Amino acid sequence: MTTRLHEDDRHENDEMLGIEEAAAYLRVPVATMRYWRYCGDGPFSFRLGRRVRYWKTDLILWRAKQGRRPDVEGSQA
Repeated sequence: MTTRLHEDDRHENDEMLGIEEAAAYLRVPVATMRYWRYCGDGPFSFRLGRRVRYWKTDLILWRAKQGRRPDVEGSQA
Protein backbone atom coordinates (compact mmCIF):
# COMPACT_ATOMS: atom_id res chain seq x y z
CA MET A 1 0.00 0.00 0.00
CA THR A 2 1.31 3.48 -0.84
CA THR A 3 0.62 6.71 0.97
CA ARG A 4 -0.31 9.71 -1.13
CA LEU A 5 -0.02 13.27 0.03
CA HIS A 6 -3.05 15.46 -0.38
CA GLU A 7 -2.84 17.31 -3.67
CA ASP A 8 -3.79 20.56 -1.93
CA ASP A 9 -0.80 20.37 0.45
CA ARG A 10 0.92 23.63 -0.45
CA HIS A 11 3.82 22.96 1.92
CA GLU A 12 4.89 19.66 0.41
CA ASN A 13 8.35 20.96 -0.53
CA ASP A 14 8.48 23.77 2.01
CA GLU A 15 10.91 24.14 4.90
CA MET A 16 9.59 24.12 8.47
CA LEU A 17 11.37 26.54 10.81
CA GLY A 18 11.46 26.89 14.57
CA ILE A 19 10.85 30.23 16.23
CA GLU A 20 14.58 30.97 16.52
CA GLU A 21 15.16 30.25 12.83
CA ALA A 22 12.10 32.28 11.82
CA ALA A 23 13.30 35.22 13.92
CA ALA A 24 16.74 35.05 12.32
CA TYR A 25 15.19 34.87 8.85
CA LEU A 26 13.06 37.97 9.51
CA ARG A 27 15.92 39.64 11.41
CA VAL A 28 13.88 40.32 14.53
CA PRO A 29 14.35 39.20 18.14
CA VAL A 30 12.70 35.97 19.25
CA ALA A 31 10.74 38.04 21.79
CA THR A 32 9.20 39.98 18.90
CA MET A 33 8.10 36.74 17.26
CA ARG A 34 6.49 35.66 20.52
CA TYR A 35 4.76 39.03 20.91
CA TRP A 36 3.43 38.94 17.34
CA ARG A 37 2.13 35.42 17.97
CA TYR A 38 0.47 36.54 21.20
CA CYS A 39 -1.19 39.52 19.45
CA GLY A 40 -2.03 37.56 16.31
CA ASP A 41 -0.21 40.11 14.14
CA GLY A 42 2.75 38.12 12.88
CA PRO A 43 3.18 35.44 10.26
CA PHE A 44 1.13 32.25 10.44
CA SER A 45 2.48 29.86 13.05
CA PHE A 46 1.37 26.56 14.48
CA ARG A 47 2.28 24.16 17.24
CA LEU A 48 3.82 20.81 16.51
CA GLY A 49 3.94 19.04 19.83
CA ARG A 50 5.37 21.59 22.25
CA ARG A 51 7.19 23.61 19.61
CA VAL A 52 6.03 26.61 17.59
CA ARG A 53 6.73 26.20 13.88
CA TYR A 54 6.59 28.40 10.80
CA TRP A 55 6.56 27.50 7.12
CA LYS A 56 9.29 29.43 5.30
CA THR A 57 6.89 30.27 2.45
CA ASP A 58 4.50 31.88 4.96
CA LEU A 59 7.34 34.02 6.31
CA ILE A 60 8.25 35.16 2.80
CA LEU A 61 4.66 36.02 1.91
CA TRP A 62 4.03 37.78 5.23
CA ARG A 63 7.18 39.88 4.84
CA ALA A 64 6.25 40.84 1.27
CA LYS A 65 2.79 41.87 2.47
CA GLN A 66 4.33 44.09 5.16
CA GLY A 67 6.32 45.98 2.53
CA ARG A 68 3.10 46.81 0.65
CA ARG A 69 1.15 48.14 3.60
CA PRO A 70 -0.53 51.48 2.96
CA ASP A 71 0.62 54.36 5.12
CA VAL A 72 -1.56 54.43 8.23
CA GLU A 73 -1.63 58.23 8.43
CA GLY A 74 -2.35 58.61 4.72
CA SER A 75 0.70 60.76 4.07
CA GLN A 76 3.06 59.87 1.26
CA ALA A 77 6.80 60.55 1.26
